[in-house]
Amino acid sequence: MSRFVVVPQWQGSGSSRAMRLVDGAGAIAGDLPRTACTPLEVPLEAGESLGSGIRRLSSLVRVRDLLERELAGAEEPVLVVGGDCGVAIGAVSAVASPDLALVWFDAHPDLHTPESSPSGAFGGMVLRAILGDAPAQLALPAGTITDDRVVLAASRDVDPAESAFLASSAVRTVPADAFTDPAVFADAVRATGASRVHIHVDLDVLDPSAVRGVSQPVPFGPSVAELVGAIRAVREVLPTAGATLTGFAPASPEAAVDDLGAILRIIGALA
Repeated sequence: MSRFVVVPQWQGSGSSRAMRLVDGAGAIAGDLPRTACTPLEVPLEAGESLGSGIRRLSSLVRVRDLLERELAGAEEPVLVVGGDCGVAIGAVSAVASPDLALVWFDAHPDLHTPESSPSGAFGGMVLRAILGDAPAQLALPAGTITDDRVVLAASRDVDPAESAFLASSAVRTVPADAFTDPAVFADAVRATGASRVHIHVDLDVLDPSAVRGVSQPVPFGPSVAELVGAIRAVREVLPTAGATLTGFAPASPEAAVDDLGAILRIIGALA
């Protein structure tokens, strides 16, 4: 991937630090080749829920539509840089088909529905929406990507409703302590039977000692080197259809600099 689309969406986050995601996306873009970056204008307004149970739904739908149009007809895979992880709905939708596997690196599984979500934030529902279980404005059509094509990696902050869904689904899970053996990821991706893969990375998948600029740090995650090894193992098995990198919310420009070296290593593995 040599093209980057930068989407500084904050509306999908439930964090009080949500606006820092705008700065985080800008900081990452500043370290990427300018000629390879396409910035998308995210609505300034928060947006309305429109009775959906999803906060800021109207703005989220607008961003999804903008991103899908931008990615339509792309001749090569694109790395979408968020913003909150809700941007993955547009990125995945643009390349989705039944032959696509999805590897989801995230400390949170993002498997809530509007009915189960304690916050109403779409960032906690986006993977469930990709599987087709969300209001029609955001969900992929049911069956476009099935749960047996999903590999969920290092999710360790899982709510009871999400645990119940996982227990009844075919989603493959890889715990954080398995990152010492990248072959685990290769095996999990092969087992999906897919022929292409989209890789999603929310930076909070990492241990907080690796990257500090995230809104919801969760201890006992992988190191940068372990995450890079896992991504490379996935890419050795299947060609990449696209990727998303989300969740960078630095406290200040100075703090952003401290994390950018690690983030660029992850981008190098993805791209």
